[in-house]
Amino acid sequence: MSKPINIGMVGYGFMGRTHSNAYRKVNNFFKTEYHPVLKAVCARDAEKVKEFADNWGYESVETDWRKLVERKDIDAIDICTPNNLHHDIAIAAAANGKMILCEKPLSMNAEEGELMCQAVEKAGVVNTVWYNYRKVPAVTYAKQLIDEGRLGRIFHYRANFLQDWTISADLPQGGTALWRLDAAAAGSGVTGDLLAHCIDTAIWLNGGVQNVTAMTETFIKERKHTLTGKVEKVGIDDACAFLCRFDNGSLGLFESTRYARGHKALYTFEINGEHASIKWDLHDLHRLQWFSHKDEGPLRGWRSIHVTDGDHPYMSHWWVPGLQIGYEHSFVHHVYDFLEGVAKGTPVGPTFRDALETQKVCDAVLKSGKSGNWSEVG
Repeated sequence: MSKPINIGMVGYGFMGRTHSNAYRKVNNFFKTEYHPVLKAVCARDAEKVKEFADNWGYESVETDWRKLVERKDIDAIDICTPNNLHHDIAIAAAANGKMILCEKPLSMNAEEGELMCQAVEKAGVVNTVWYNYRKVPAVTYAKQLIDEGRLGRIFHYRANFLQDWTISADLPQGGTALWRLDAAAAGSGVTGDLLAHCIDTAIWLNGGVQNVTAMTETFIKERKHTLTGKVEKVGIDDACAFLCRFDNGSLGLFESTRYARGHKALYTFEINGEHASIKWDLHDLHRLQWFSHKDEGPLRGWRSIHVTDGDHPYMSHWWVPGLQIGYEHSFVHHVYDFLEGVAKGTPVGPTFRDALETQKVCDAVLKSGKSGNWSEVG
């Protein structure tokens, strides 16, 4: 009989749905020493949070996160709020001895993130950040190939994350639905929301980043604010591109925008090494593209690896070979890794300290975007 971990989640938006779905599904497919229990969900709107709780099977609701983190029947706090609340909730949760699962990015800036790291480390509580793309089997398999030395020395890493949903000048900023356009709630725009995913994956696959040079742009300078009803200055970055140098000497090229008409969530990366190259596309997330210099002769070229076999990461828990999984399963894998980490007493990556490295890169990117100069990370 597995042991329960009582989950208290703050927030019920898009990420609240993905996390709740993962908590409900994980033990249908993965055998673990622990199982999550949807004990409570918290949000300010009592009617809406009650509706969410009923739909997903949470046992109770709260409208004040401070009460939630103090509850004795809660073991883990899942933070699914706008970024400006991550720090306060995480600090309070750690002080109350709760395990913490925090949405990305970790914090509004590296200074806040360092305080969060210190809090969880002082309390000795399990902590993780939901950089879920690490948990896509094809991406995890790419990590294995790199760690095995299959690519040899790495020369180039390039990634992009493109969307198009903020092009209209009539779109307001702020409020429950559009807080990502409000700098006071989000901290930054595409850098923290989209590029943070690319940066986390890059650091995991290719190592730390030394320095960056970036350019950012806010195409629509003013938008009506949902909460005040007034036209206010837009403080987030609509687009960002940067170059960087990794600790291993390789060069990086990153781009993100919400102004790429025709793209809803195009996330790709490519890594070029001495012996081989790999590339991955979120729109074809169950495949890893591979090119090996050893494949000489008329049949040389890129090959497509269908990452669905039982010897691929995570896949032995799902369907038979050839039947693929999707976006939602990356969160199930994250919950599984979290439960395994609790059982074994090992860190659950990415930890707060891991995510802080991504935050430092984001800060350096934003600093460089303003100054026009190279910026050192950290």
